[in-house]
Amino acid sequence: MKIRIKRVRDGVLLPEKISKGDWIDLRAAKSVVLKAGEYQLIPLGIAMELPEGYEAIVAPRSSTFKRGGILLANSIGIIDESYKGDNDEWHFPALAIRDTTIMVNERICQFRIVEHQPEIEFEVVSSLGNENRGGLGSTGRA
Repeated sequence: MKIRIKRVRDGVLLPEKISKGDWIDLRAAKSVVLKAGEYQLIPLGIAMELPEGYEAIVAPRSSTFKRGGILLANSIGIIDESYKGDNDEWHFPALAIRDTTIMVNERICQFRIVEHQPEIEFEVVSSLGNENRGGLGSTGRA
């Protein structure tokens, strides 16, 4: 699958072809200084044309919080295939939990491309007929 990508800002390193793993790193397109508690949209310097029927899920990298002290303000981002104009730049909505500086080309988030969810119809039943697992947070408990 080929994805058309446009550099919206000079100097930002573009994502590269991957053959291993499911997530592709994205980088800050400019250096940003944030104080604890501040919110800012960090530009990622790219726009893409996703194929019809697909969307991108954007999430922070596992090291983003530890190194940069920032959280993705909406937990994950969804970019659908209609967001494809020349100036539809992708951003990372950052919330700082401590004073921090994010440098240009620092890897701060990652994305993967997934097919749209199929049409779903819900059927109301009185029982699912399955054994209970033990409630929320029960994985690995005896």
